[in-house]
Amino acid sequence: MTDLARLTPAVEALMRQASEQAILPHYRTLSSDQIDAKAPDDVVTVADKASEAFLTEKLSALLPDAVVVGEEAVFDDENRMAPLKDSLCWIVDPLDGTNNFAAGKAPFGVLVALADKGETLGGWILDSLTGRFCSATPGCGAWIDGERVTARTTGEARPVAAISTVFMDPTERAEVSAHVAPHYTLVDIPRCAAEQYPRLMLGQNDIAVFNRTLPWDHAAGVLFLNEAGGKAAREDGSAYRVDEYDRGGLIGAASPRLWDDFANLLAKRTA
Repeated sequence: MTDLARLTPAVEALMRQASEQAILPHYRTLSSDQIDAKAPDDVVTVADKASEAFLTEKLSALLPDAVVVGEEAVFDDENRMAPLKDSLCWIVDPLDGTNNFAAGKAPFGVLVALADKGETLGGWILDSLTGRFCSATPGCGAWIDGERVTARTTGEARPVAAISTVFMDPTERAEVSAHVAPHYTLVDIPRCAAEQYPRLMLGQNDIAVFNRTLPWDHAAGVLFLNEAGGKAAREDGSAYRVDEYDRGGLIGAASPRLWDDFANLLAKRTA
């Protein structure tokens, strides 16, 4: 296996190149024919496609033994998810926060992870506009721009929870309003995992709930938050695996205690 610590500078360089060459030139310059609908309330742009093409080529050259599982390639062919279960894989979100990007606003970024047989070995997160670069490898801590970091809470009496209701049915929304809202200060989600996971580490949010757990959105962030001393796990406390992306929800928290408190509240709600 490649030395992951030595791999990080090379991955960072490629992510910055993708951002500078494929993404930022299109920021606030997109024409209507450069934006396509993928699903209700979800779009893809020429920047997503150009960034993924660049990263697929360069990451493949960097680590030829690893298969590239990219978000846009999977959209075209779901069978490209199969290697996640039994192979060494690069997992690429070439432009996270595309809806924000297409609307000409922050945040958006690039997410890359390396996984082997379902377990994440490395995670890298780039904020395209600020240049903030987060990285993590198992047992080696979490890092932002070369400095080791530790997760901190907001310190608010009512913890700050970012909860998306976009993919909830009406019953779930009602349950959140009745059982969760009284105990937390609810805030909007940024619709960008490359921003949401750092918020949990930097004392901006205490809790985040994710309904969809696709690997390109979460592999890097889950590892980063856990290595920073926060906690990201399935609602039952089990570890997130990139090959179990269709299992259901995921909770991220700025500390294990906050995670436990929120998970217990959810358990009471569904009891």
